[in-house]
Amino acid sequence: MFDTIAAIATPPGSGAIVLIRISGSQAIDIAQKIFQGSTSPTKMQSRYAYFGKIVDHGRVIDEVLLTIFHAPKSYTGEDVVEVSGHGGVFIAARLLETILQQGARLARPGEFTQRAYLHGKMDLTQAEAVMDLITAQTEHAERVALEQRAGALGQEIKKLREELLHIVAHLEAFFDFPEDDIASVDGPFLRASIESVRNHLVKLLATAEKGRLLREGGSLALCGAPNAGKSSLLNKLLQVERAIVSPIAGTTRDTIEEMATLGGFPFRVIDTAGIRTTEDMIEHEGVLRARNAAQHADYTLHLVDAIEHHGPIEPIASHELLVLNKIDLIINRSSLAKMHPDAIMISCHTGEGMDALISALMKRLFGNKGSFTEEAPSSFAINTRHKVCLKRALDAIQKALILEASREPLELLAIELRAALNAIGEVTGEVHSEEILGTIFSTFCIGK
Repeated sequence: MFDTIAAIATPPGSGAIVLIRISGSQAIDIAQKIFQGSTSPTKMQSRYAYFGKIVDHGRVIDEVLLTIFHAPKSYTGEDVVEVSGHGGVFIAARLLETILQQGARLARPGEFTQRAYLHGKMDLTQAEAVMDLITAQTEHAERVALEQRAGALGQEIKKLREELLHIVAHLEAFFDFPEDDIASVDGPFLRASIESVRNHLVKLLATAEKGRLLREGGSLALCGAPNAGKSSLLNKLLQVERAIVSPIAGTTRDTIEEMATLGGFPFRVIDTAGIRTTEDMIEHEGVLRARNAAQHADYTLHLVDAIEHHGPIEPIASHELLVLNKIDLIINRSSLAKMHPDAIMISCHTGEGMDALISALMKRLFGNKGSFTEEAPSSFAINTRHKVCLKRALDAIQKALILEASREPLELLAIELRAALNAIGEVTGEVHSEEILGTIFSTFCIGK
């Protein structure tokens, strides 16, 4: 039996309105005690807004709109009441206090969505997508969250689980009912079936990096010698004049960090000091920080002045992408392209090559797995929890394949397949524990 919970669902601070949610078996009774209007809450139609007043011991707290959602056709699957009042901080606190005094308790972070999950309104992937949608920083992240909220990832996990469940069920029947002459599933057919599950898992796990970038963002360091155009590139990526650009070498002494959306993904772009040998103590510290950023950033762009370029280019970081800047001043580019076929040629002055640079960065992130631009169709993007679960499942599947290849007893193989089945079930919540649920929903904001 769930008790009745309440919380402010709108952001803290003053605003046009405040929205307070009440959910639980006593939600409508509580509204009945404190609402005065032309229609009693017990007689209100679901999903209609009614004007009235919230009253506490005869004193009017606020004029509000009250909406009722009858179970099970509500967000949580319970009776839900939403109170929309004026958005002052004091009024919001008084409205909530009045509701709590009538028997509701303050909701914990994510408890409304947790109840929606527990009442079968959504699976865990859909519940997590609610928070992804709230925290989305780009249109691409928003689109992926909406697809996941609609159940796209959950359906894919369901297909994967059913595929594996079919194998396990056949094995179990073969063990438990030998007298029924159930065909054995050992041999090439069994191996092919398990390999199909493994390949499915590998494809899903390959989307983990995309998911990490969408939710957390990546770090991109701009490194190179003085006057290579690092600050100019930062300004170009941000589309604002954030960094000082000067022909004087050593203008940038420290790292400058700003967020930018590149290819539909959020990046923390780091402009660094020019890397060179110097006896200036302050500039020397800046060079050390630049090298540190180059080594520890998720991705590094090594900028080189195409005009000043002569001979081989010594890498700054092993994972760098070489970028030749100022190509608008180069007459014969063919020799430069032959010398550095993997380099990206750009001009921060004219903007030439910027699209190619973003495309090269996306290719570096995801290989040749398709386009991940904001205009491209979204695909699955699993989060860290999904990755851990699916990695456990993949490990169990790999062990099962080793056992099959060694012609070990099928009972041992079935143990690994069941472990994989449970790990996959944890993704959508078909298999769960209180600890898992607590970890997931504790990251939510109160009122959601």
